Amino acid sequence: MPFLAITFPAIDPVAISIGPLSIRWYALAYISGIVIGWIYARVLIRSEKLWGGPAPIVPVQLDDFILWVTLGIILGGRTGYVLFYNLPFFIEHPAAILKLWEGGMSFHGGFLGCVAAVMLFAIKNNISILSLGDITTAVAPIGIFLGRLANFIKGEFGGARRMPACPGE
Repeated sequence: MPFLAITFPAIDPVAISIGPLSIRWYALAYISGIVIGWIYARVLIRSEKLWGGPAPIVPVQLDDFILWVTLGIILGGRTGYVLFYNLPFFIEHPAAILKLWEGGMSFHGGFLGCVAAVMLFAIKNNISILSLGDITTAVAPIGIFLGRLANFIKGEFGGARRMPACPGE
């Protein structure tokens, strides 16, 4: 082993396995990030001091927004992965696009999906896009942090071990 090198720990990417059902750390990171972010966003909109008056969004609207942003993250993340990482494979196997359980999300696609969700939800609900963006950017680091931990567990950093990008690779 090279001097000052840290051995990468072998962490199973599957957190819980019950029969044929496997729950991966990645899924738990997404779920935890969204739920913790949702809770934190509710705390932020309760503080009139932060907004100089009433928040630009009420709790019921925030609850609806969470669904929009979750779909934006998932649809954008998967679309980005399909387009930028292995488009020829997905052109040959279009049904594989729907197989999210086999992995494949891109950060930049998820980011763009989130931005689209913020803009569309704000326009539809007559909320300032920038104010909704303020809330979103305040809570996003929670999900990003948990996602990076999941990347580490999967071994996607520092060339620790290479995971196949798509089935059959």
